[in-house]
Amino acid sequence: MKDPFERMIIVQGDITRLDVDAVVNAANSSLLGGGGVDGAIHRAAGPELLQECKTLGGCPTGEARITRGYRLPAKWVIHTVGPVYSGKPSDAHLLASCYRNSLTLALQAGARTVAFPAISCGAYGYPFDEACSIALETVRQFLEQTEAVDKVIFVLFSPDQADIYRTQLAAMQEER
Repeated sequence: MKDPFERMIIVQGDITRLDVDAVVNAANSSLLGGGGVDGAIHRAAGPELLQECKTLGGCPTGEARITRGYRLPAKWVIHTVGPVYSGKPSDAHLLASCYRNSLTLALQAGARTVAFPAISCGAYGYPFDEACSIALETVRQFLEQTEAVDKVIFVLFSPDQADIYRTQLAAMQEER
């Protein structure tokens, strides 16, 4: 089995420019666009993305939906709705669900490379360190179960965020 740690990559940059099979969109439950990553993905993909999203009927927190990528380099956009941070244990469960459900849809679509933003860390207020930990652990567990995904790229907005992910990933590798 391929090492899951070798398939997890951390970069700082613009998720809308990555040449991957699928990008994950940190969407709101309407799926009709918003601010942050969601707005950037909708702008880069073009108006066709919004038209397809209108046919989906929204998406509950923790779940995911898939659309075409349109004008993005990515073939697919996987929309997932992270939890608004409340400090309750259910937050972590819902956030982990976003990553699991997104990867499951990617697998079903045949996507071998998937890029994730930091889900729920912007307007939804999830503490970055905690969200990072959940993201890395959930993706590692998923990759341990399948070799069908070659690469999961975590795309962070700032160099500081990318450093937090790199530090936590290195610590996870040392623990095993």
